[in-house]
Amino acid sequence: MSSYPYPKVSKALVVQKASGDGPYKFDAVLEEKPVPELKSDEVLLKITAVGFNHKDVWVRKGMYPAITVGSPYGGDGAGIVVASGTSDDSLLNKRVLLNPSHGWKSDPVGPEAYFSILGSSPTGGTFAEYLVVKREQVIPSPEHLEDIHVAALPVGAVTAWRATIVNAQIQPGQNVLITGIGGGVALLALQFCIAAGANVYVTSGTKEKIDRAIGLGAKGGANYKDKDWPAQINDLLQKEKKGSTLDAVIDSAGGNIFGQIGRTANPTVTITMKEVLKNHQFIGSTMGSRKDLEDATAFISKHQIVPILSRVIEGGLENAEEGFQLLARGEQFGKVVIRLGEAAGGASDQSKL
Repeated sequence: MSSYPYPKVSKALVVQKASGDGPYKFDAVLEEKPVPELKSDEVLLKITAVGFNHKDVWVRKGMYPAITVGSPYGGDGAGIVVASGTSDDSLLNKRVLLNPSHGWKSDPVGPEAYFSILGSSPTGGTFAEYLVVKREQVIPSPEHLEDIHVAALPVGAVTAWRATIVNAQIQPGQNVLITGIGGGVALLALQFCIAAGANVYVTSGTKEKIDRAIGLGAKGGANYKDKDWPAQINDLLQKEKKGSTLDAVIDSAGGNIFGQIGRTANPTVTITMKEVLKNHQFIGSTMGSRKDLEDATAFISKHQIVPILSRVIEGGLENAEEGFQLLARGEQFGKVVIRLGEAAGGASDQSKL
């Protein structure tokens, strides 16, 4: 244990039944929750920043039947280890990010045990001032990132890494299409692919988001609202090199390798014999293992990748409703995060977001 004064209670943003006739089945209510005593394999985190995912909105809509009333929201979080159940723990006072999943350590095929995600199970989520978790649930934060950026990583990084590098096996010089650019997963997929040396093309419903993606290194893009958007992408490919084709598509159909991000996509996908005969591959990809997240974090550190933030909400969990509203409107470009207290780190200037 450390000399840090152990808190008895922690404020947390929890799931409660909606009190009115609004758009949600559940409300997000700030409550005080008891902080449990540490077991030998656990650590206490002082949470410094948390990130929103669409899952948090879906929980409020009642789309996760296993949700327990009173359970905290959130799958993304960063913080500092302020106490440990193990004496002389090397993680004490270290900045860490939370592995958002349980039950999947390193198997390249899939989870070794029952799989669950922080913020969508009775174990609760990250939207709290303090959080007790298994020691194996935390990973040291990249040193070049502030905690507001670290909090934008876990769910998006492990999902994008597994979709692009593990499953689609993106290689230097390959042509990759990433659809629906603007969300946290799609943007990290863009950053991973560019860092890996691929040529990236994007689709979006707005010219502004396409232009911003080009500013990040994409070769070009098309508006998916245009009926001829596939032809537009093909024209861009031919301008780069005549005869070029797509090697991979992330989150949509097409290409020689099919990387599908999962629940964020349309639940129905049609495959014809044309795709089968052309040896197209359809690869399902949802979240990833702890090893995937460790590998993604190392890659982020090596290439000094900074996740894109759409909004940093100040003032702590009391102002979380703003984040739910931003995600519900779907206008964000990058992650929406909340800063709690004094978020640690200082390598990145927020004014550059």
